[in-house]
Amino acid sequence: MIKWLLPHPALSVMLLAVWLLMANTITVGGLVLGAIFAVILPKFTEPFWPDRPRIRFGRALAGYVVIVLYDILVANFEVARIILFRRNRDLRSRWLIIPIDLTTPEAVTVLAGTISLTPGTVSSDVSADGRYLLVHALDVADAEAEVARIKARYEARLQRVFT
Repeated sequence: MIKWLLPHPALSVMLLAVWLLMANTITVGGLVLGAIFAVILPKFTEPFWPDRPRIRFGRALAGYVVIVLYDILVANFEVARIILFRRNRDLRSRWLIIPIDLTTPEAVTVLAGTISLTPGTVSSDVSADGRYLLVHALDVADAEAEVARIKARYEARLQRVFT
């Protein structure tokens, strides 16, 4: 019954949360309307998700979210320090080509979004075969070490989240 009513529970939760955030207030009417959308929209879009990935909710996802939030906080201070106290000629901006071992497009999208959310880096492109991600980094001393850090810190955790 639950599987029929909520074919994609994560999407339903996200839709309800986004609806409440857009409403900017929590009212009974807003909650009911958001819940209706959260049930109806995934039901209508279910045929477009035939091979949807399995997402592990729990420790793997919670750990990933904590790491990402921590990295965003730290990167904000690092970028501010770079902008305020370093000269442009001292910047070591680089293009990084990151080989991707993730298998689902959703996991690759989350990886690219995570990299773009972290100040100082932006995901620019995914190769046509989906095996490489092109990333621009504001200040990188060692490109190979940065690629290894991204793979170990984000991609390895995403592999545990997207089973």
